[in-house]
Amino acid sequence: MLAYVARRVLLMIPTLFGILLISFVIVQFAPGGPVERILAQLQGLDAGATANFSGGGGAAESAAAAGDFSAKYRGAQGLDPKFIAELEKQFGFDKPAYERFFMMLKNYALFDFGRSYFRDAPVIDLIKEKLPVSISLGLWMTLMSYAISIPLGVRKAVSDGSRFDVWTSALVIVGYAIPGFLFAILLIVLFAGGSFWQIFPLRGLTSENFDQLSLVGKVRDYFWHITLPVAALTLGAFATQTFLTKNSFLDEIRKQYVLTARMKGLTERRVLYGHVFRNAMMIVVAGFPGAFVAAFLSGSLLIETIFSLDGLGLLSFESIVNRDYPVVFANLYIMALIGLFVNLASDLTYMWIDPRIDFSTREA
Repeated sequence: MLAYVARRVLLMIPTLFGILLISFVIVQFAPGGPVERILAQLQGLDAGATANFSGGGGAAESAAAAGDFSAKYRGAQGLDPKFIAELEKQFGFDKPAYERFFMMLKNYALFDFGRSYFRDAPVIDLIKEKLPVSISLGLWMTLMSYAISIPLGVRKAVSDGSRFDVWTSALVIVGYAIPGFLFAILLIVLFAGGSFWQIFPLRGLTSENFDQLSLVGKVRDYFWHITLPVAALTLGAFATQTFLTKNSFLDEIRKQYVLTARMKGLTERRVLYGHVFRNAMMIVVAGFPGAFVAAFLSGSLLIETIFSLDGLGLLSFESIVNRDYPVVFANLYIMALIGLFVNLASDLTYMWIDPRIDFSTREA
């Protein structure tokens, strides 16, 4: 077991290296950059219309070396080359691309993510500030979707083809088809003072007087604020898991060992939860890391925007728009790291549910 865990942890190193390398190369050819953005603002231009930032090389590098930055940056016309050179030095673009990449790897190994280009704050502090919001949304959405999908899927499998199965399938499909942001707007209109009831707050994760509340009051205030965002995220999240649970249970119920257990006189409940449940839940457990990571990484951007929740999704989007590369790469690194460790935890959960599984003997 320990050897398997150690091997998986060591395999994370080349995986992270590949993710960062591909992303870094793509960024070199992406339109715009922090230097271009500042130059565009100085010239009163649209930052998105500026030229690419080339990582060095070719005619652009030769022109820059000669002091002519107009061939490298579209907004550089008429500006002092010394000023542009200072901007490049400030953002670290005075070094070759390969040197900046390996310096980034060295710093990231020590969890040193540098400072934001445009927020004038350490990147790690920005991430720590936004992390509770994203964890809250991702964790509660995943737990709620599983709490709904597992019992519902089991009930649908037991009553396969019944009226209950047909109607719940229709409702689940309709819920899955409704976009989460549209449902969020509907919740605001109904329950956040839009046109009907003022039951839940419209923005924020906590109230302004949160620090002054008692422990029970803080818990109540937190869940009061998180109810609508989590409900909006959960609407379409449990549909896939519900049908996955149902189909998994149907496959197990039709197997020979279930028929044998029934012939021995075991109750239906004992057969279902004593024998079928463990085997059927394997594939459902396998989907947990993906569900949590998807909700944590990318599923909350629109919800964060609608409910004014300042989380990692909104931070990542704004950093991409502003070409704030230290924040972009730090978010990517941390999210990839979380995803890899969650997948490892999923394999360990497999072994906890079914001790017959032993990943340590699996061939690499």
